[in-house]
Amino acid sequence: MVQSHQRTLRNGILSLGLAALSSPGLLAQQPPPASDGSTSAGAGSGISEPVFRVSKNAPAGAVPVATTAPHPLDPALELARQSLVLMQSQVQDYTAVLVKRERIEDELGENEFMFVKVRNRKVVDNQVVVPFSVYLQFLQPASVKGREVIYVENANDGKLIAHEGGYKRMLGTHFLDPNGFLAMKGQRYPLTDIGLENLVVKLIERGEKDRRHGHCLVDLYPGGKVGGRSCTILRVVHPEQQPHFDFHIAEIFLDDEWKIPVRYAAYGWAKNDKQENEVIEEYTYQKIKINVGLTDKDFDMANADYNFHRR
Repeated sequence: MVQSHQRTLRNGILSLGLAALSSPGLLAQQPPPASDGSTSAGAGSGISEPVFRVSKNAPAGAVPVATTAPHPLDPALELARQSLVLMQSQVQDYTAVLVKRERIEDELGENEFMFVKVRNRKVVDNQVVVPFSVYLQFLQPASVKGREVIYVENANDGKLIAHEGGYKRMLGTHFLDPNGFLAMKGQRYPLTDIGLENLVVKLIERGEKDRRHGHCLVDLYPGGKVGGRSCTILRVVHPEQQPHFDFHIAEIFLDDEWKIPVRYAAYGWAKNDKQENEVIEEYTYQKIKINVGLTDKDFDMANADYNFHRR
């Protein structure tokens, strides 16, 4: 039975890889509209938790079966590289609702919902002709609702532009170092790391790091869901806790149609047998719309649709 499962796993990985390589127009396709018909930032305002479902094929406590590749992570890394090539060649921009939850200094924060606009970097002849650009509008919880943030690569002296929501908006618009204390307060990573392409880059970096440190278990499970879209779950498990491992279990939800990761979650080791694995970080992209034609105006604080104080 184990050999049969290993063959199924290898065939599944191969099928995913071939599908990604043989579908050049895959990422240019638009996802279906949200069930409520909404297309704007307010679409996520009534959401209270991430909309995802773990595959029934991955019950709690299940032990993944390692692949028979030279290293168990090799097929996963190949999938990630293929996904990165697809995004860099076919995704110019996108909008989405990002649900983020992070553990900061051993304290797990609330789910934060934000409407995001991202324009990917475009390079021609080693020159950046379209800078990496981000706009965020925070939807909930109430403590961050109304916050807006803009970051454009190589603009504004390298700083992000931000203002708070509610009565805190009176404090004005601020230009902050993305890696500085104020911008990083309550964050695991700087804003410059946000986005689907950066997520894949980070996953490849972590995979390469883990590959150098020996044993782990890797498996694929079909039947996952994120925001109603079908996904395959790539699970990586480090059976033994070691200082060089960033997590005990990581799960990556790969959209079956687009072949891109739309959710990443990492869990630490439980402190004792009676506790569950601790959430380290979770990032879920919902209501993704690809290649919508974002322009400089979408990343301009003077945009009349935004609430930044004018300079």
